[in-house]
Amino acid sequence: YLAKQMPLRGALRDPGGCAALTGLVEEQVRVCRQQVEAMEAVKRGAELAVEECQHQFHSHRWNCSTLQGLQVFGKVAIQGTREATFIHVISSAGIAFAVTRACSCGELEKCGCNRKIRGVSLEGFQWSGCSDNLSYGIAFSQAFVDNPERSHGVSSSRALMNLHNNEAGRKALLAHMRVECKCHGVSGSCEVRTCWRVMPPFRKVGNVLKEKFEGATEVHPQRVSSRKLLVPKSNHFKPYTAHDLVYLLASPDFCDWDPQYGVFGTSGRQCNRTSAAMDGCELLCCGRGFHTAQAEVVERCSCKFHWCCSVKCKQCQHLVEVHSCR
Repeated sequence: YLAKQMPLRGALRDPGGCAALTGLVEEQVRVCRQQVEAMEAVKRGAELAVEECQHQFHSHRWNCSTLQGLQVFGKVAIQGTREATFIHVISSAGIAFAVTRACSCGELEKCGCNRKIRGVSLEGFQWSGCSDNLSYGIAFSQAFVDNPERSHGVSSSRALMNLHNNEAGRKALLAHMRVECKCHGVSGSCEVRTCWRVMPPFRKVGNVLKEKFEGATEVHPQRVSSRKLLVPKSNHFKPYTAHDLVYLLASPDFCDWDPQYGVFGTSGRQCNRTSAAMDGCELLCCGRGFHTAQAEVVERCSCKFHWCCSVKCKQCQHLVEVHSCR
C-alpha cells in the first residue's frame, strides 16, 4: 500500500508519522521509526514492484491490476495462489533493490557502498569502487517485508509460503549480481582494472522471477517432528529449492469480473488474433469470442536524413484492426 500513498518525506517529519502510515503492522512501524530516512526508498521499491508485476503480466488474464484502498491487489494477494506468490516475491526483491540503491547513492546515513570486497581477485583485477551493499538491502527487506508474516505466527501455512517466497525474491537479486570494471593505463589500455559488484537491472530480476513463477511448485503443509513444513503436493513434482517459488492453491481462471477478489475479468481487453500464447484471443477471451474494430494510427514515415544533422519525417495515417474480448 506504500506504493499508492502520497510522498512520505513530509509526513514522516512528525515523530508520530510512522504510526499514521496505513497498512503497517506494529513491527513495521518500529522499523520505520528506527529507519525513517529509508522509507522513501521503501516506497520506491514498492512502486517498482507494482510496475514490474504489471509489465510481466500485461498479456495474461490476471494482469496485476491494482485497486483503490488498502487491499491494493484485492483478495488475489491473500489466496495462496501463484499470483499471490509473485506479488510477494517481486515486492521483497523491489524493496531490497531500492534500499540498496539508496545506500549506493549516499541517501542513507546508516549505510553506504560495500567496502568489504578488497584486494586482488583471482582474475587479476583490483577490487575497488562502490560495490552495491546488497547485504544491507536484504537485511532491511527481511526486517520490514517479513514482519507481517511473523506477526501472524510462522506456524500457519500461508506465513510459511510467504516467508519462503520473500526470501526467494531476495536470492534472485543476490544470484545475479554482476561485476563492472574500469580500465586504467596509457591510451585506455587495461594495464590495471578496478572492479566492483553491482545489482542487475530490475527488469532482469523480473524476468528471472517470472520464469520461476511459471515453474512454481504446488505444496501442502506436513508436520515433521515438531515442525510444520511445506512439501510438494505430489510425488511427481520436483523438490523445490530456496530459489524456487511455492504456492498452496490452484489459481482461478480470472475470466470474469469479481470485484470482491480484485479480479477485473478479461472483457474489453485487447487480444492478438494470430497468437496461440496467453495474449491470443482464444485464451485471453476465455472462449467468449472477440470484437474487431478499425482504429486510426498515426506514425512517422518517409523519414529522410538532412545534412547536417537532422532527420525529418512525415506523419502518415492508416487503419489497423483492433481485437477486444467480448
